[in-house]
Amino acid sequence: MQVADIFHSIQGEGSLAGTPSAFVRLAGCNLRCAWCDTPYASWKPEATEMDVEEIAAKVSGYPTRYCVITGGEPMIADGIHGLARRLHDLGKRVTIETNGTVPPEGIHADLASLSPKLGNSVADAGKFPSESAMQCFDRRWKPDVLRAWIDRYDYQLKFVVAAEPDLAEARQLLKRLERDIPPERIMLMPLTINESREAAREQQKAVAEMCKTYGYRYCHRLQQELYGSKRGT
Repeated sequence: MQVADIFHSIQGEGSLAGTPSAFVRLAGCNLRCAWCDTPYASWKPEATEMDVEEIAAKVSGYPTRYCVITGGEPMIADGIHGLARRLHDLGKRVTIETNGTVPPEGIHADLASLSPKLGNSVADAGKFPSESAMQCFDRRWKPDVLRAWIDRYDYQLKFVVAAEPDLAEARQLLKRLERDIPPERIMLMPLTINESREAAREQQKAVAEMCKTYGYRYCHRLQQELYGSKRGT
């Protein structure tokens, strides 16, 4: 498997925020997001080839039973099902962080952290000369795939939002899922990449107000507060 990083840190996002966890970041992604904060696992993958047993051995060396398989997009990796099962057999509680475009096909996951991408994620059209912006977006929203995850797994839904139009888009997409999703399973994460500290704080406050209005959960990025935007954290 193509592995970008394996490291021990604090889960910074979602319902398990604050939990010491082992992270397995696989390289490769089927999307290219304008605001991607892990280009070494997506835009320009940097990886080491490791087999499942090598990965499992390294993860086992960390003093935590929580393990996060992330990317890039981990569900496109060859061997992902075997890796998830091996970690489960070792007694790990496995979270899979996925953009929700690839069906689970029976993969083991104690928590599916689903992060469907909104229109704000579509990169400049010049980077995809063979595709229109709409074609880029159509690859990002797969209702049938999301339903398969939601119907079979414990899950959370994370949306990266910058302003009210992003929230309106997310709410429309949620309607298309045709599922009764409790609002506390829906998380809004502020889009603060490349913002000044003051601008980021104002955007965070705005997203917090959105959460208060609709009962959604505010999704902080604790890892950035603790360590900054550093690889391996």
